[in-house]
Amino acid sequence: MREFDYRRAHDVPGALALLDADPQARFLGGGTNLVDLMKTGVERPARLVDVRDLPLDRVESTSDGGLRIGATVTNSDLAAHPEVRRCCPALTQAVLAGASGQLRNMATVGGNLLQRTRCGYFADITKPCNKRVPGSGCPAIEGEHHNHAVLGASEHCVATHPSDMGVALAAFDAVVSYETPDGPGTLPFADFYLPVGDSPHRETALPPGALITGVTLPPAPVAAHSRYRKVRERASYAFAIGSLAAALDVRDGVVHDVRLAFGAIASRPWRARTAERVLIGATADAETFAAAADAELAAARPLPHNAYKVTLMRNLVVAELTRLTEEAAR
Repeated sequence: MREFDYRRAHDVPGALALLDADPQARFLGGGTNLVDLMKTGVERPARLVDVRDLPLDRVESTSDGGLRIGATVTNSDLAAHPEVRRCCPALTQAVLAGASGQLRNMATVGGNLLQRTRCGYFADITKPCNKRVPGSGCPAIEGEHHNHAVLGASEHCVATHPSDMGVALAAFDAVVSYETPDGPGTLPFADFYLPVGDSPHRETALPPGALITGVTLPPAPVAAHSRYRKVRERASYAFAIGSLAAALDVRDGVVHDVRLAFGAIASRPWRARTAERVLIGATADAETFAAAADAELAAARPLPHNAYKVTLMRNLVVAELTRLTEEAAR
């Protein structure tokens, strides 16, 4: 067993100081991903800085009608919060779909955003992996890749991001707040995850040593009419093979506003902006929904064994937007 130091932080400056004192330290939230990776040897921190006691465990309404979610809010508390359920049901549904109750009781919002890919080659330290060892290769391209990316991948990495919560946050323009020893900062969710490119080991745009302190959802009336749909290989809790966060505002049969984000098909939650542009001002029917999905998925570059994801996501878009349209008409 590899030894490591453990410290518990009680305020944000203290947490930052503990991490800054050791370049191999890592922040620890619920540990539902980090501890697993430590067991397999993928992660080898010399120190864990436990941030669960930081005063970042509240969900609050903002003055403009949005929501501010603290980084140490558990997934269970986030899903159960009445304002989240009212303002953004897709976020509640995404969190509930993400894991068992036991895991949701431990997992935190900040930790969820930083979870690593579930690619089998990444998790196996006996195999090469550009995300784990830059320049070593991506065996998934020629090997097992049935659940890997069809959008936004590169010849250096075809893994997907596993978060369900992140898909809903991407759909509604969330903003991530963080603190560093040099002061606070924010990142729009669209810029939070870096494109794979030739450096898949660099996953987020957070500055070195940064601590996520919260996520803000700006006001979006359309989010109240939203859904999250997750497709997986078994009915029990499992990672998605494709997922969709969707919100729709239809007036007189025409799409007035829409939000779409795809999950489990790219290295990051994928905001479907091309599909949204097709839909705005168009007739709300299955033909339009299919055309919008096709426009977004035209950029897909599937591998031999994951081309099914293109059809899957097209069908998800049509099915869920049709359901939202029918619900609005009742």
